[in-house]
This record gives sequence, C-alpha cells and structure tokens, in this order.
Amino acid sequence: MTAGRKRSEESRSAILTGAVELVREIGYGRLTIEGIAARAGVGKQTIYRWWPSRADVLFEALATHADLEISADDHGSYRADLRAFLSESFALAEASGVAEILRPLMAEAQLDPAFGDRFRDAFLTRRRAALRRVLDRAAERGDLPAQPPPDLVIDVVFGVLWYRVLATREPLVPTLADELTELLAPAASPAPGAR
Repeated sequence: MTAGRKRSEESRSAILTGAVELVREIGYGRLTIEGIAARAGVGKQTIYRWWPSRADVLFEALATHADLEISADDHGSYRADLRAFLSESFALAEASGVAEILRPLMAEAQLDPAFGDRFRDAFLTRRRAALRRVLDRAAERGDLPAQPPPDLVIDVVFGVLWYRVLATREPLVPTLADELTELLAPAASPAPGAR
C-alpha cells in the first residue's frame, strides 16, 4: 500500500467516524459538509470528491458498521443463523444514535429521487443481500422451510425493523428477535407420541 492510499483510507475513516459523531451531537438538520470536514481534519473538497452529500457520507458510515457488526456467519442451522442475524441487526439499530441517523436518511430517500436510488442500491440492497446469504445457505443445507418464501422472509425482517424505526419507535428488543425467529423458522414440533 502506498503512502497516498494509506492517507486516503485514514481520511475516509476519519470522515465517516466524524460524520456519525457529529450527527449524534447536533442532529441531522444541523449537519453540514463543512462541519464534517472540520471534525475529520480534511478539506471539504475531499468529502465532495468521494460523496455528493452529507446523507451519502452517513449511509456509507452505517453500511460499513452493518458489514462489520452484522454477520451472515454459519451457526449450524437456519434457525440459529436467522436468530443471530436478527439479534445483531436489532442491536445495531438500537445502538446509540443509529435510529436517529436512519430516520432522516429514509426521509431524504423519499424526497430526493437520486439519493433514494443510491440509498437503495448501496445500503438497503446490501443489507437484503446479507440476509439472502443466510437463506441461500439454509437452502443448500436443506433446512430452509418451504414457507414463507425467501423474498417474503426478507420483507418481513426489514419491514419490522423499518416499521419500528420509522413509525412506532418501539425498541427492537432481543425478545423481538426470538419472536421473529419463531415465526420465520419455527422449531420442529416433536413427532406424535414422542416424549
């Protein structure tokens, strides 16, 4: 790695971290590219070279956190894999300030069609693809239930998450991950007469 690349990665990391810290302190409405640049110790042109808007900086920061903190690892069964994915997804959404970042980003995606396309392609689709890996592995392993179909599983998982984040603001508690796991990957019932 050349010195220039290392510096660029350091700048990128400082910008993403600075943007998240700043939005937690002052809120999305007061967040500016100038403020992010000052927090990260870079020029604002550096930010504009990599991202077209403050919203793009934030969703990349969240996508990076999600990639690191929400695994699609193999835990031995579909049920265990799904439970881990849900638990980690909900824990990240409940982490300090994350929902407060997700809400304005989703609003921005509705108001700005170009940003909405970028947000769907680089964030929402990326999270759906992570859950799809869990479902595909279960299908290969042979323990994916026939119902509901995989696309509906993905819609239910993210529908619940976004409904709670955007509409009700109810917490994404660990018991919710348990309940969704039971709904989407019920434990096998014992055979009749089995003890």
